[in-house]
Amino acid sequence: MIRLWSLHPSLLDPKGLVALWREGLLAKAVLEGRTRGYRHHPQLVRFRAHDEPLSAVRAYLAAVLEEAQRRGYRFDAAKIGGEVKPVEVIGVTEGQIRYERQHLLAKLARRAPDWHARVRRIHPVPVHPLFRVLPGDVEPWEIR
Repeated sequence: MIRLWSLHPSLLDPKGLVALWREGLLAKAVLEGRTRGYRHHPQLVRFRAHDEPLSAVRAYLAAVLEEAQRRGYRFDAAKIGGEVKPVEVIGVTEGQIRYERQHLLAKLARRAPDWHARVRRIHPVPVHPLFRVLPGDVEPWEIR
């Protein structure tokens, strides 16, 4: 299952950051029409709704790459596959941010207790730079 976090990549533990990079690349492949899987994945709704979906996903990946580089990881920047240009931000609801924070904390409690303890204390919760927080509940595409 693809999880394209609205939370800032700095909140993710090493395993989560690597997974986000891979899932972001998969989302890019879907938007480019290079894969048949995940074409109808609900988390792609907000990228498809963007005026420039491919540019938006590249901007998303660029922020993930920046965090990886900050940590000393060697993600292949060429995989972003094109120029990263400024794009219009995407709205994300406060409810979605709360939901994702709880979801991430549950994952971290199981796989990275030290990381969990650190992230649990971070307030306010930083969001990915592609997103702007708006009032509202959990995003409709999240509810299964």
